Amino acid sequence: MKTKYIIAAALAILVMPATAQETYENAKLANTDLNGTARYVGMGGAMDALGADLSTISSNPAGIGLFRRPTANISFGLVSQQDGKDFANGNKTNASFDQVGFVYAMKSGRNSFLNFGFNYHKSKNFDYILSAAHDLKDASQNKLTYIKGDAGYLFDDKGQDYITSTRLDELLANKLMDLGDDQSADYRYENSTGYMFDRAHTGYIGRYDFNVSGNLNDRVYLGLTMGMSDVHYKGYSEYIETLEPNNGFNRTEVNVADDRRITGTGFDITAGVIVRPIEESPFRIGLSVKTPTWYDLSTSNQVSLGSDYVRSDYDFKVYTPWKFGLSLGHTIGNVLALGAVYEYEDFGSIDSRINTGASYDYWYDDYYNTSESDNDMNDHAGETLKGVSTLKLGLEYKLTPALALRAGYNYQSAIYSENGVKGVLANGNLVESPGIYYSSTTDYTNWKGTNRFTLGIGYAVKNFNVDLAYQYSTTDGEFYPFMSYTDNQAPDMNNIADAVSVSNKRHQVLLTLGYRF
Repeated sequence: MKTKYIIAAALAILVMPATAQETYENAKLANTDLNGTARYVGMGGAMDALGADLSTISSNPAGIGLFRRPTANISFGLVSQQDGKDFANGNKTNASFDQVGFVYAMKSGRNSFLNFGFNYHKSKNFDYILSAAHDLKDASQNKLTYIKGDAGYLFDDKGQDYITSTRLDELLANKLMDLGDDQSADYRYENSTGYMFDRAHTGYIGRYDFNVSGNLNDRVYLGLTMGMSDVHYKGYSEYIETLEPNNGFNRTEVNVADDRRITGTGFDITAGVIVRPIEESPFRIGLSVKTPTWYDLSTSNQVSLGSDYVRSDYDFKVYTPWKFGLSLGHTIGNVLALGAVYEYEDFGSIDSRINTGASYDYWYDDYYNTSESDNDMNDHAGETLKGVSTLKLGLEYKLTPALALRAGYNYQSAIYSENGVKGVLANGNLVESPGIYYSSTTDYTNWKGTNRFTLGIGYAVKNFNVDLAYQYSTTDGEFYPFMSYTDNQAPDMNNIADAVSVSNKRHQVLLTLGYRF
């Protein structure tokens, strides 16, 4: 089988103002960790209806309305990846500054308060090293590029690139698969016997929350939080395929390196209410709703094959799902506190958007980027990502008025469909989106549900409190180096990459220092 196609794009820096990002990359930005104060983490995050903790500012803002005195907290600790190995700029153990904030409580009536709060916390810690390796039989990454070209999905006879290909396809076609300098020459592929893959994810999403909340007669609590997010993501990977002996490329392996950075900001609004329905009972019910986080982002990416590379820099937008929460809280005397939270968000509704240009705002005398939904990519997200439920359970038991023990459990259902494929719709068609072309990598992981187990201890003396929490989280997944292709009419063109089981097991130790004024 022979394929001819013309490569017109130069291997150089390419600036693309109107583009989008791919589903699997977007999901990493939309998902959050269990993090905040040590008390909040130690109880599995199940404090939305119990309130009176700074970390509820972003989950149920009405929880800030339960404060009776001004309070300040600061939190930091260590995060370590179990079974991880240091790779590139990624380390398996890292120090982390996780939270700082305060609440100003102002009495507005006999049993009512008007509170103002600010809190910073690290809503997502990207530190993670992914490693995978497996055999390949009659398959390779460059064979996938060849198959795309043979089907007409790479470049047309006018030298125009199709948005179903990737920058990596371009690089492989130019620098690996061409038989000669003649642009009209035939292209071919070579099979590999196996691969090794490593990627170091580093960085974080920092969240800054500003809150106003109220306590009405100690029965109804209302809160509103405006949140701003600050994205700092780095990902560096190396993918090495060992070629079959006596191949026509005159090399033993193919080594592809990818370096991606994402920065930007986001904005969202969260509203919450907590009600104590029975005056004589401390039992509380909470409801919360969070708007999408409207992200305005920039990315810089370079994918390399030896000394040859292609680079992309562009801006894009992502709108995350709405989130809804229902919570219950109850205290027994001054000894036991119990909390439960259920949250739901439909990750399949993530809106990947393409920047279409700049418009002038006459009111602010400034320009702003306009955008439109990337319909093909959003269809892919709807098929690949799922509605996600999160269950949080927690308790606190006071051994003495000063010493408290805590425990919690937190479960988040799978975000990804187990049948999801990067860049491919359920009907087998390739996703026609610039987000595919500029994704530059072909690997993807379908992660399953996440289980989090937490323990904590707290000690208070006079106006000071010290809290310590431990969290163990575990997530399993299925890694694929590239999409598989099956041709029933021509079995020799099958290009199958089996799934490799991977996991993310993380340990966190968190310390919070607090002071009540």
